[in-house]
Amino acid sequence: MSGKINIEVVYALPAEQLLFKQQLAEGATAGEAVELCGVLEKYPEIDLAVNKLGIFGKLAKADTVLRDRDRIEIYRPLLADPKEVRRRRAEAGKTMKKGSGAATAEI
Repeated sequence: MSGKINIEVVYALPAEQLLFKQQLAEGATAGEAVELCGVLEKYPEIDLAVNKLGIFGKLAKADTVLRDRDRIEIYRPLLADPKEVRRRRAEAGKTMKKGSGAATAEI
């Protein structure tokens, strides 16, 4: 073995997606990969204490040891809580009646 692993770090914004490929020593962690790839310099708003990390779509901690060909994903905070959005839709559905035309308020 060479003692090296190849990984990718990805970060997506609404208008662009970034992919950083790098080679690290075996035993490197997800947090180290993010720090070494340069994304933090390019996007200083990323805070590893706030932004969650994942490996291939599954949440991972910064101290997770990486394997060859892992893809580390940096997640942005949600703008709206999905549970709250669903609750509001359900509330709106109770006050609106759907029929064969325009919706009318129930009495």
